[in-house]
Amino acid sequence: MELSSQEHFSKAALIESVLSQGSGIMGEILLNNDFSLRHQADRIVMENALEHYYSPEAARKIARYDAQGLFRPLKTAPTLQRGWLLQLESMEQVILALDFFYPAALDLYGSFLQHKITITPLRETLDRQTGMYRITQLLKEEQAQELIAKTCSSNNGCLRKVLWSISQVQEISTLPEEKKRVSMQIDEIPLLCREACNLLVAAARPLAKKNLPVTNGPSA
Repeated sequence: MELSSQEHFSKAALIESVLSQGSGIMGEILLNNDFSLRHQADRIVMENALEHYYSPEAARKIARYDAQGLFRPLKTAPTLQRGWLLQLESMEQVILALDFFYPAALDLYGSFLQHKITITPLRETLDRQTGMYRITQLLKEEQAQELIAKTCSSNNGCLRKVLWSISQVQEISTLPEEKKRVSMQIDEIPLLCREACNLLVAAARPLAKKNLPVTNGPSA
């Protein structure tokens, strides 16, 4: 599915196209054409073995904590708990639930499809930091590469596709190519990242502090 900049983006039409084969994937969620959602790892689990919910607002409760009961500050982390079935009644409810699971993800993908998405390199993100995070501007390239590999990994960091680079001339070399490429599979709504998030910027601060020049105290 690809839209020109003149075409109107419809979340419903996007989801319907993904469900043309009966089911589709968004992040860790399996979407079915009967307006039901579940964790994709529960694809073959019997419905009576899952906890049932019937309101799109239930998505907020499901997405709030991981399987260990720990708060999930990053909704696109690969830590969505299993064992639930969200049975909804309409496409409107499905859209609302997906917006609770992955805030703004549908709109961001719509901007991508219309070639309207704005992508910001890491250096530009760090250069606009102020206050206690201004020091992140001292982050070295090798530190940035290592931090991105740890923070953005789909295995234990974030499921989003990383669209940004280190700078206008420096690409990310510590992530696999599929992590940086939107494959446009017909049965998937990918999660996209157009700029470094606040969690990555916060993690960059202690690394950048190591780059401060060492000053000698007053001589005795």
